Amino acid sequence: MDNVGLRRRQAGEKNIAEPTGLWTGDVAFDKQLKTTKLREKLEKLKSDLVDQVDSQIADFLDEYSQDYDLDSSYVQNGEATKPKKKKGEPRDKVFVPRNSVLTDLFEVSHIQTIYHIFIAILIVFSLNTIIHDVFEKGRGKDFTDSWKKYGIRLVLDFDLIIWACGKFPLVVTTWLWMKGSAIALYPLFYYWSTTRNHYKVGIYDYLWLSLFVAYIFAFLILPVQAITENQIPPGSTLLLVTEQVRLVMKTYAFVRSNTTRALKYRPPVEGENSEGEGSDGQSSNDGPCPNFSNYLYFLFVPTLVYRDSYPRSPTINWRYVVTNFAQVAGCLIYLYYLLARFCVPVFRNFNHESVTLKQLLLSSFGCMLPGTLILLIAFFAILHSWLNAFAEMLRFADRLFYKDWWNSKSYAIWYRTWNCVVHDWLFTYVYKDISSLLKYLNIQCGRATPMAVVFLLSAIFHEYIVTMTMGFFYPVLFVMFGGIGFGFMFLGLKPTHQAWNVFMWITLMIGMGLLMCLYSLEWYARKNCPVTADSFLDKLIPRTWTCELRLWQNDLHPGVTGQ
Repeated sequence: MDNVGLRRRQAGEKNIAEPTGLWTGDVAFDKQLKTTKLREKLEKLKSDLVDQVDSQIADFLDEYSQDYDLDSSYVQNGEATKPKKKKGEPRDKVFVPRNSVLTDLFEVSHIQTIYHIFIAILIVFSLNTIIHDVFEKGRGKDFTDSWKKYGIRLVLDFDLIIWACGKFPLVVTTWLWMKGSAIALYPLFYYWSTTRNHYKVGIYDYLWLSLFVAYIFAFLILPVQAITENQIPPGSTLLLVTEQVRLVMKTYAFVRSNTTRALKYRPPVEGENSEGEGSDGQSSNDGPCPNFSNYLYFLFVPTLVYRDSYPRSPTINWRYVVTNFAQVAGCLIYLYYLLARFCVPVFRNFNHESVTLKQLLLSSFGCMLPGTLILLIAFFAILHSWLNAFAEMLRFADRLFYKDWWNSKSYAIWYRTWNCVVHDWLFTYVYKDISSLLKYLNIQCGRATPMAVVFLLSAIFHEYIVTMTMGFFYPVLFVMFGGIGFGFMFLGLKPTHQAWNVFMWITLMIGMGLLMCLYSLEWYARKNCPVTADSFLDKLIPRTWTCELRLWQNDLHPGVTGQ
């Protein structure tokens, strides 16, 4: 009887606990919520297991490649060869078929949502600009009349982009001259490599080395002269200068990689095996100089490290190419809105009133968010979309143009992962050569000296690009990049906690805010303030300093005015 009563009480409690009518939806929602939580836990567990397996596989492959000294940069037609490498030497660049990091991440729906958020922000920016212009320019008029009068102009009016990218025919002509001179280097190198004495280095070789040095100097000077004489606007100047630096790095990489090959080449003797291995493990049995097709492909392919061959993708996805170029165009519009909304209105009235420390701090912090967005958009436009578009067109399979730099916990990691294309060139042709030279001279200085040379060279060329683009010398980037940024490398800290990633992002945001603020102030100071020195010194002395001095003098002597 007691068991029967107990079962009846349990049945009654069950009936009470199971609501009917309106409560049924709440129970279903509760079950759905529990199912969702369980699914999220399972997905997290799956992700953790996959990450753990990937990490173990990567460690195993690294250990395997170290034990057997296997370098994937010598993968030919799917078969790996073992290059000759001395113990203790830095490893060469590895070329293997792989996607860009964001290409794989965009397969995850959560990352796609972040991408969609940026697209939505771009659309909101566009609507904000259209509505602002309609009501501001159509003030006092009917909305329909305003739209009829300004509507077409609003859609097509990108005055800042049109002005910045002006003198396009001259830009194309200059680019063709630079590209033609880079192509003309090949027959000169071919002539030297085939006519030299293949058994010893002589005056003939040093003469051609002098000609190559003169060629590099001419390549650096003549485009600058064309830009300054024709007063090419900033956007077009940026295109020309970056292409100039890229071609200089390309031509140097080709000559540097194949000079050792030419010096080691020996003409085949009848009856002997002519096969040999040149510099960087490349075959030299075909002659002292690679084929012209290899060099021409290298000039266009998105890498700065020369190889006779690279891993290739089987087909070209033209839809992917168009998508990437469309993303570049969208990023340009994004940059236009950021500059037009957050930069121009704030700084264009410089020199109308004195800039106090309070205003400078407020402007710097106000520029941090748009400056960080400019950094992210420029990264996505150039290092992802632009390079992937050309890699797809040229069937270049190794697309590791960057790594997950956003997860960096130190600047040492950030510098290595932000731009792998330039980092690989600096490591291959600067760091390794400086290390070998110091070792040859029996100078023991560890990694500090080669790293300092790499940072100094990189900072100089970054500042050169900014100076040419802006039209004045204001070494803010040089100080931040080659000074403060380089100093972070030697703090002796071993960041492991995620808080260091927060610290890195905070410093990046502060740095971008200062860069955007100071360069904008200098730009408008040169528009609004008078010239106080001759043309050459004026480009070297920041106009903001002299302009502020003049404003303070006017404040002290109100009766003295200057035009």
